Amino acid sequence: MIIMKILFAALIIICGIFYIMYLGDFALVLFIVMLALPVVMYIFGYAAKKKIRVSFSLKENSVIKNQEFPIKLDIENSSIFPVGKAEAVIEYYNVFNNQIHSFRVLFPVQAKNRQSVSFMISSQFCGIVKIRCAYVNIFDPLRIFRFKTGKNTGTEIAVIPEGHDITGTVSYSDRVNEESNNFSDVKPGDDPSEVFDLRGYNPGDKLNRIHWKLSSKKDEFIVKEYSLPVDVPSVIFLNLRCYEDSEHTLPVFDTLMETFISISKFMLENERVHTLIYFNENQGVFTERVISSTNELSETVSELIFSISDNLYCEPPEVYFSENSNLSFSSFTFVTSRPDTDILTYIDENVDADFKNSAVIVKNYDEEAKTANRYSSMREIPVAVGRISNSIKDIEL
Repeated sequence: MIIMKILFAALIIICGIFYIMYLGDFALVLFIVMLALPVVMYIFGYAAKKKIRVSFSLKENSVIKNQEFPIKLDIENSSIFPVGKAEAVIEYYNVFNNQIHSFRVLFPVQAKNRQSVSFMISSQFCGIVKIRCAYVNIFDPLRIFRFKTGKNTGTEIAVIPEGHDITGTVSYSDRVNEESNNFSDVKPGDDPSEVFDLRGYNPGDKLNRIHWKLSSKKDEFIVKEYSLPVDVPSVIFLNLRCYEDSEHTLPVFDTLMETFISISKFMLENERVHTLIYFNENQGVFTERVISSTNELSETVSELIFSISDNLYCEPPEVYFSENSNLSFSSFTFVTSRPDTDILTYIDENVDADFKNSAVIVKNYDEEAKTANRYSSMREIPVAVGRISNSIKDIEL
């Protein structure tokens, strides 16, 4: 573009000299045309700039990490002037990281038309990915002038974390939610309010479990197997405060989220209805979600991801415990990215639970080795970044 400006300046000077040296109508007309042409080009480009609108459109509002997803940049030109060359500068970044990725897209813009430019991006980590058009440069037909439009037009998309396979045991306790009607489909239990199955009598079966009416019809003893309640007071508490402020911030946050989801997924696989607790920044409160199916887990994870904003604010977990005292659970699991906090001591000493765990995210195996179990009634599980399955083994819930 600078070359074109220099070229036109040189042509204007040449035409001026030509007009001075050679009197005549042709020299005058040529000089006027060369003087008027940049003015016409400026008006042409400026008029097109005022009539161009830029926006983004997404096929989905959430995607899985490490998978490419399409983004459309929509350009509407309502003017009568076509633009032969336009250049859009696209930037995107994860809200948990200040690293901005950018690239340029070149395209023409037809007059009185709406068109789209598609491109693919992906995210290695979960979170909210902000996508914005820093600006769109449009050029006049001779590319003498450049005009900026569509500044800071943007959108965002949620990158959903993945669950990982972990190993452990889910124990059943006497702490049952008496108002619930959720029972296991595959395991019998001791709750007489619901019959799980009927079977033949085995030596050692209790007499009060014999179905006398049915036994008289079958001419053999039929025994009732009672149901096993799965809605016991089990909680997974996520401390969303990310204490790491370095190049490890995104990996730590990603592992924090996926540890939270992996434990919930493991409990669902073992028919354990449970409650997820986390701070919802959109609502400004700690949110409790009862999870009894994978659909409920997916909906809660999407809600959680969309509640995160650029300022990354999260109320300290102490606020929740100050408002909810005398807590009693079958199992309580606290997921955090900071091992040395008073809240872990508080949970160890004050939260009443048959099984208590704290899953602490650490950056590497060296930090994992340094993390010792310092609590009398709570198991501390160091989880190395990106090593969830290898770190969480034999957890008791």
